[in-house]
This record gives sequence, C-alpha cells and structure tokens, in this order.
Amino acid sequence: MKNSVLTIQKQKDEHDKITMLTAYDYSMAKLIDSSGVNSILVGDSLGMVMLGYKDTLSVTMEDMIHHTKAVCRGTENALVVADMPFMSYQTSVYDAVCNAGRLIKEGGAQAVKLEGGVAFAPHIRAIVEASIPVVAHIGLTPQSVNAFGGFKVQGKTMEGAQRLLDDARAVEEAGAFCVVLECVPAALASYISDRLSIPTIGIGAGAGCDGQVLVYQDMLKMFSDYKPKFVKHFADIGQGMKDAFASYISEVKAGTFPSHEHIFEISEDIIGILQ
Repeated sequence: MKNSVLTIQKQKDEHDKITMLTAYDYSMAKLIDSSGVNSILVGDSLGMVMLGYKDTLSVTMEDMIHHTKAVCRGTENALVVADMPFMSYQTSVYDAVCNAGRLIKEGGAQAVKLEGGVAFAPHIRAIVEASIPVVAHIGLTPQSVNAFGGFKVQGKTMEGAQRLLDDARAVEEAGAFCVVLECVPAALASYISDRLSIPTIGIGAGAGCDGQVLVYQDMLKMFSDYKPKFVKHFADIGQGMKDAFASYISEVKAGTFPSHEHIFEISEDIIGILQ
C-alpha cells in the first residue's frame, strides 16, 4: 500500500512504529522501497555522504531536485520526503513556499522537510497552506552547525528542554504532519512524543519516538569518515563491497574474468575469412 501523510498518522495512532531511511539515487531507492520502509528521506546529508562536503551547508536546490527526481523514479510505495537545503527557506516565507513547491513540482516529492522550530512556524504554515505536507526538524539541526558550535546534543538543560518542547508544539500548531527529533536525550524525546498528536521520528533520540530514521550509508557501514553514537551497523556492506572490488581486480589481472559464460560467440568461419 502506498504510504501517505494519512497512513503515517495512522501508525502513530495505532502505536505502529514508523520506519524511514535516506536515499539519494534510483538504484538505492528501489532497494529500500522494496524492503517495505514507510518513508524515504532525500536528505541534504547527501552533501556529506554523496558529495564529500564536511557539512550540509553547500547543498543547493539544484542538488536536491536532481537527487529527489532520481529517488522518485525508483520509489513506488514509500512516502518520499525531500530536504529543503540551507538558505532555501531561511530568507523569507515567500522563498520557503517557492522552493518547497519546486521540490514537489520538479523533484516529484510528496513532502518537504525543513529545520527549525518556533522561528520557522510561519514558514511551515505558509507551505502547508500551499497544500504541501511538511516534516519539521528540531533538536540538532545540522544547518545550524556553526551557530551550535558543532554537532552537539540539544535539550540537556532545563532551558534547552523547554525550548525544544516549545519548538515541537509550535511546528505542530503550524501544520507540520510529522517532526524529526535529532540528538535529543531519550527521556525528553519520549516526553515530547507523548504530548504531540503528530508523529515524531527520532535519530539519536531513543526508542520512545513514534519512528526512526537513519542514513543508509551509516547503517550499512558504507560511510567511514566517522560514526555518530546513535548509529547501529546493521550490516558491513562497506567491507563486502571492498572485498568484491578486490576480487574483480584479481580476476581481471589473472585473466579468469570474463569467462566463457560472460562472452558472446561468433562463427569461427567468419573469423577465418577476415582480411
């Protein structure tokens, strides 16, 4: 069954955990979609895991549209959510609506995600009023890495915890159908989840959220620059890939690949009369 904003809400209502993974290209989107995951996020994390940037700040709207289109071509059942990159919505409510519209109209996404709480409630409200579903993102918001002074857990103090709760309530009131909680103490994330009517999706926020999201290169151990504390390696696909590459190199050098089963035949009579 095709996942939608309605089915995602139903999962929270029925206490059925929501699953989300990132994807950035057609082939991986097909594999992830076929697994039965509820939602695919085309994250601006592509800047780090696909393009090699040190953070997400250099990702452009053109990058996001390009990758979102590829993912949507490979997705049939998962709800595709596209990230709004840095400075695509911070400049004004007008820009936020226009750029959200581009991700839907040009990229083919079914929803957009943007970072920020109380300060960006007007942006969320305007996008929703334009009939575009919005996933909010609070806690550690990577586009604010310079303001935070690094990638740090949010909400550990009384003031910080109250600010996150206020942010969560603000984005819900503004019309977001879902909210990502990133790098938030587990007890606080659970407290927030229990007090919102919309689903929460955790990443580094404990099992008390209504669902979870991970970057697929992280969970498959394909990205080795660093490993966040909240990441679990569900398989070592990275090492498997390196082993396969090494086997390919070895067989090519030994002349054992391609073998007979991998070649195309031609009549020896034709070869015999070539000039």
